[in-house]
Amino acid sequence: LKVVTTIKPLHSLISNVMDGIGEPGLIIDGSISPHSFTMKPSHAKMLEEADVIFWIGEGIETSMEEPLDSIAKDAEVIEFMELDSIAKLKFREESIFGDHDDHDDHDDHDDHDDHDDHEGHAHGEHDPHAWLSPKIAKVWLNSIAAKLSEVDPDNAATYFSNAKSARDNIDALVSEVNSILDPIREKKFVVFHDAYQYFEKDFGISASGAISLGDASDPSPARLAEIRKRVVDEAVECVLAEPQYKEGLVKAVVEGTDANTAVIDPLGVKLETGPSLYENLIRNLATNLAKCF
Repeated sequence: LKVVTTIKPLHSLISNVMDGIGEPGLIIDGSISPHSFTMKPSHAKMLEEADVIFWIGEGIETSMEEPLDSIAKDAEVIEFMELDSIAKLKFREESIFGDHDDHDDHDDHDDHDDHDDHEGHAHGEHDPHAWLSPKIAKVWLNSIAAKLSEVDPDNAATYFSNAKSARDNIDALVSEVNSILDPIREKKFVVFHDAYQYFEKDFGISASGAISLGDASDPSPARLAEIRKRVVDEAVECVLAEPQYKEGLVKAVVEGTDANTAVIDPLGVKLETGPSLYENLIRNLATNLAKCF
C-alpha cells in the first residue's frame, strides 16, 4: 500500500497507524514553510504512484492543490479540514485577541479587503492548524485507520489496534502537558502568527495576540506598534517566535520591554520524522512556552 502525506505531524500520526505494515511517504520534510513549498519531480512521482494521500487542505499546503488534481488521478485523497468529525475554529479577525471565544458575529463579513493583513488567510475562514489539538489528532487517527482499512482490508485489525495505542499515548501526553502548563495558565503571551488556538483551547490557555495574522503575510508597522503596545500595557511576559520567522519582527515587538522570547515550532521542522514526532511536537510546544516565563 503506497500512502503519501504532506507535513511531518500528519506523517507521524499515519506512521503510528501503519506501524508494522509500512511507512507513509512524506512530501514537505524540510524547514520550508508549506506555503512556499515547490514540488520536485520526485514528489510528483510519489503522488502519481500513491494509493492514498492525506493532507490538511489548501489553507496549509497551498501549492499542493493543483498537483493533487492533475497528478494524483488514481489515489484516494483525504483532506483533513473537510472531515465533518472535528470542530473547526474560525480565524481570529484581529491581531489583539479578545475574551470572546469565536467570531460567529463575523459570518456576514464581506469586507475582508479592508483588513490589510488578511492576504495571509486567502483560503477559507477556518484556521487549518487543527493538528495542534490532541483531541482532533485522536479523531484523525480513527479516520486514518478507517481509510487504510477500506483500501487494505487484510490489515484492518492492525490499523485499528495501532490507532487505539496511539490514542492511549495521546491521553498520557495530555496529562503530562497539562502538568507542564499548570504553573503558567494565567500568564500572558503573544504568538508570532495566529496558529495556536486549537492548542490553546485544548489546554485552557490563551494568547493575548499575534504579531502576524496570516502565515503568508508580514505584519504592517502599525500592527507591530499595536502588539508592542499590548506587550507593554498588559505586561506580557513572553513573545513566541517560530523557526521560519523573521527575527527582526519579534525584536521590534520586545525591544525595551521586559518580555522574554522563545521559539515554538508548530510543524516539527527541527524534530526527527517518525511515529514519535507528534508527541514530541506537542510536548515541546508546552515546554518551550513554560520556559519562556
